[in-house]
Amino acid sequence: MNRIDQPAPSRFGQALVVAGIVLLALNLRPAAVSVGPVLDEIRSGLGMSAIEAGILTSLPVVAFAVFGALAPRISGRFGLHRLVTVSLLMVVVGLLGRSRVDAVPAFLGLSLLALAAMATANVVLPSLVKLHFPDRIGRLTAVYSTALAVGLTSASVVTVPVSNAQDGWRSGLAVWALLALVALVPWVFLLRHDRPVPSSTSPKRISLADVARTRLGWLMAAFFGLQSLQAYAIFGWFAVINRDAGFSSTQAGVLLGVVTGTSIPFSFIIPSLAGRLRNTSGLVWGLGLCYPIGYLGVAFAPSAAPYVWAAVIGAGTATFPLVLTLLGLRTRTAEGTASLSAFTQSIGYLMAAIGPFGMGLLRDLSGGWVVPLLALTALVVPLVMAGLAVSTPCFLEDQLESHRVRAS
Repeated sequence: MNRIDQPAPSRFGQALVVAGIVLLALNLRPAAVSVGPVLDEIRSGLGMSAIEAGILTSLPVVAFAVFGALAPRISGRFGLHRLVTVSLLMVVVGLLGRSRVDAVPAFLGLSLLALAAMATANVVLPSLVKLHFPDRIGRLTAVYSTALAVGLTSASVVTVPVSNAQDGWRSGLAVWALLALVALVPWVFLLRHDRPVPSSTSPKRISLADVARTRLGWLMAAFFGLQSLQAYAIFGWFAVINRDAGFSSTQAGVLLGVVTGTSIPFSFIIPSLAGRLRNTSGLVWGLGLCYPIGYLGVAFAPSAAPYVWAAVIGAGTATFPLVLTLLGLRTRTAEGTASLSAFTQSIGYLMAAIGPFGMGLLRDLSGGWVVPLLALTALVVPLVMAGLAVSTPCFLEDQLESHRVRAS
């Protein structure tokens, strides 16, 4: 017997959902981001080899691509609210557990547990907004995408100070388990919104294969994948690029903080605008053009206006909350949103893995950062083209129905 997800009917119930969504979003990045600032200490403490460290840094992309694809099937079987509750519980176990173990395989396994749970919850988040707030998708996406940006920035900034103030990297990682534990509270009360229904009356599930037969599915995957490629390349290498340009490690860290910090207000503004616009092409052009300005500035005049280049690039990364908003705006049902989100993010995160790897490869081949930055600039063209293609209203369910009609 499957479960059907029901929206919260009361004001208190809706407030509880908003609190749950915000707390969930805050927890969807620290499991991945908190490792980077203390990676050297983790390697030293566990005796981790370079290969094992490489596996650790690759786990987030693998988790998003593989486990995110399973989210629609799991949520259809057990319910969105149960899935989120179990996912947060797994995040708590994974994050707390990996901060206590001494063996590398155990550390990697528990990290994968937390990341898999995070990836699954990440995929169903747009579905929760579609289910509970179908008429306020832009506003609620603005709220949770801002929380995502805050969680990402906090994990980057807070992990090291906590590690220094306590007993080292273990405390720096463990503190994020406490945040996940707090996030569990509202979801325990929301479990009652998952009701069992007979299979004969349950909504028809939209599979990933169904999404793959639509033009919208592939365009959304391309848009998401190309923006993720840009973001992961920036997050992975921006500090190194500035170090090589002559900035100190502290200055390079601050410049990366400007990138992530700039994304916070944009994460609130962009979804709200997208939710009110019939055509989002203006947002696509505006955000897309930020990347070339920032990249060319960093490539050819890094010292001229470093904080301007960082802020402009940070504005470009707001294509991420725009894509998240479109996941809800381009579907008619919560089930469609879950499937489009899973397909888009699974394909997209596989594309994202090319970003950091390709940047490093081009840097080694060219001996500098101009060629890698020019390559990122060139990739803005297909990013904008994909964004423009999904800017006008169209719906996944309508395209699937057209396929069924033609097939019959």
